[in-house]
Amino acid sequence: MVDTLRPSEPVYCLRPVAMRAAAARFMERFPGQILYAVKSNPLPEVLGLLSDAGVRHFDTASIAEIELVSREVPGGQSYFMHPVKDRAAIRDAYAHHGVRHLVIDHVDELHKIHQELGPVEAVVMVRVATAAGDAQFNLSGKFGAPPDTAVALLRAARGLGYRCGLCFHVGSQCTAPNAFGAALGDAGEVLAAAGVAIECLDIGGGFPSRYVGVEPPAFDAFMDAIDRGVAALDLPPECVLMCEPGRALVADGLSLVVQVRARRDGDLYINDGIYGSLGGVTVGMEFPARQVRLDGAPDADRRHFRIFGPTCDGLDVLPRLLWLADDVGEGDWIEIGQLGAYAIPLRTSFNGFYPDTFVNIARRYEWPAPPPGAAQQTP
Repeated sequence: MVDTLRPSEPVYCLRPVAMRAAAARFMERFPGQILYAVKSNPLPEVLGLLSDAGVRHFDTASIAEIELVSREVPGGQSYFMHPVKDRAAIRDAYAHHGVRHLVIDHVDELHKIHQELGPVEAVVMVRVATAAGDAQFNLSGKFGAPPDTAVALLRAARGLGYRCGLCFHVGSQCTAPNAFGAALGDAGEVLAAAGVAIECLDIGGGFPSRYVGVEPPAFDAFMDAIDRGVAALDLPPECVLMCEPGRALVADGLSLVVQVRARRDGDLYINDGIYGSLGGVTVGMEFPARQVRLDGAPDADRRHFRIFGPTCDGLDVLPRLLWLADDVGEGDWIEIGQLGAYAIPLRTSFNGFYPDTFVNIARRYEWPAPPPGAAQQTP
């Protein structure tokens, strides 16, 4: 790609093989419906690719995401999974986009749905807060009802004539399979106390991906924990099990090729940064990187470099050093991997810089483990 385009602007490299493989893994192993978390990567190409791979259900959090699914995936089914929704969005989602599943975690949200829709045919899913596990981001601090509140909400929703469901989220980039088992145990206690039959149980997302210094447990370890936890609940056969993977489906399905614009000793200035594709580095993710040079091989000696983005803002610096060839300089390219999740939706056009060039890469690239001494460091 670099040899053909000689790009002077950042280029996103879509890797369909990786995303198809991830989708197939979930389709084969997870015993229920897979809802792709659109927020992780809303590119139409990604939605279409996952749809072709068999993922036809989508975790959406806004009317814009719901409209995107309706437009890009004819026949696809959206689920309104945000616990705090705009009233107009509730009406529009139900009336025009066939949304029939709506999440709540507070009685006010239940009343809002009832006031806007009335006693319609819909599934109200109560989100219960779970204990913080080994996750990069704990989501229960913002959303999720305490168990006793979840019990009351299930009963109230059923009392208004709605069908019911239960859901939870163990946190994003969760590296502990037993977190799902523990959360399923909590869900079982809520269901037993509520005495309300549910039509669906959504175990959320949080399935992890590989990053520098992070080698998650095997995928089957998560599925085994889920299988055991679900079996212990003894749910009726008609209860649909659901999950909401985002990162695990798309993280290694996109990389970014940037170019070095200047070198100042141990500092490299590149043409993308935290206001563009690399905002994820500000929340702890460490991405693999490799140098691409067309004329001659990079120096065998390696060292750490501080990386500055292209904007004139002094904050536009990666919080982690990159391990690159000692002789890297202006004109060299760097491929940064594992950017399929959240790089696209978080990019901005600040200062006039906006990466927006895409190519498809036919083959998958497995990022090797970094050699000793290459662990990314804080500048």
